[in-house]
Amino acid sequence: MTAGTADGDRREPDGTEQGREPDGTERGWRAAAREALYGPEGFYRRTEGPGPAGHFRTSVHASPLFARAVARLLCRVDEALGRPPVLHFVDMAAGRGELVTGVLAALPEETAARTRAYAVELADRPAGLDPRVEWRAEPPRRITGLLFANEWLDNVPLEVAETDSAGTPRRVLVRADGTERLGEPVGGEEAAWLARWWPLGGEPGLRAEIGLDRDRAWASAVAAVERGLAVAVDYGHLARARPPFGTLTGFRDGRETLPVPDGSCDITAHVAVDACAATAGGPPGARLLTQREALRALGVTGARPPLALASSDPAGYVRALAGAGEAAELTAEGGLGDFWWLVQVVGPAEGVADVFGDRPGRSTGAPGGSGSGQG
Repeated sequence: MTAGTADGDRREPDGTEQGREPDGTERGWRAAAREALYGPEGFYRRTEGPGPAGHFRTSVHASPLFARAVARLLCRVDEALGRPPVLHFVDMAAGRGELVTGVLAALPEETAARTRAYAVELADRPAGLDPRVEWRAEPPRRITGLLFANEWLDNVPLEVAETDSAGTPRRVLVRADGTERLGEPVGGEEAAWLARWWPLGGEPGLRAEIGLDRDRAWASAVAAVERGLAVAVDYGHLARARPPFGTLTGFRDGRETLPVPDGSCDITAHVAVDACAATAGGPPGARLLTQREALRALGVTGARPPLALASSDPAGYVRALAGAGEAAELTAEGGLGDFWWLVQVVGPAEGVADVFGDRPGRSTGAPGGSGSGQG
């Protein structure tokens, strides 16, 4: 979840970092989270311990069915592209390489032989990773195949705004211990983004997470794809159901906690997926599906095996039953199944738009709720 964040330093005219007080103790959430997550001692830079999987559970960690479904998606993209000599698979925010490893293992031998796999991650390459995987800090360019970003955008740092007593949106400044205060009014491109995607009413205390940097990060990732598909999977919300007090939170040791930008915890916020979809652009446009819809289209249904199998093949029945339980978790309402899949077809790739079958996706303006908490 630490792939390039596409967020260069922003400076005031005097050269100081925007939002930082003269004594350096307070700054906007964007700068604070960037340092806490990706700085030299940041949460995602650490190599000791179990890594991110020790603090939260994603779909990749929940079941190998997820990686197999992504492998099935890659095969469909491959078929739609006419089986190119080199097929690219890019795992954005690769963590310890769990997803890319699972995808390679699930591919048919002929497809795997043509696949060039990349893991995009800021942390160091983990020991023992499949040597076929190229580890890098930024995605390659001119991708033909599938770029897949599972729970990446929620960790792209962003600014937080809150309305003051007069209803004016102001940037929230934060100290390393998590203490906040209101700073200057939101202006410029950030104010324009709020007005379009997350307008705050005049009531004091309303909060919004300004997703401008996430929009840009996603557009940059999509631009790396020449032919094929780009998919972002994350918990998020649409314009008709923005959370009135924001979603910024932390995760530590498997539990949700207060977001404290000192490097001790993950810092995450739900994604305004419709804004990202509109920013990526390009014909035939973005498609939004829930994870439940996407995985079912890829053959992950959660259906229980027939009871007769228990008599004819008891061990097979137990395995199938376990798989059904894992599939149910991946597609559950109120859980992982509510995650959004933002799907973008790129380039001259006839047929790629149909890789999810006939299941209709939502338009970017469709009503819908938030995804549930961190997986």
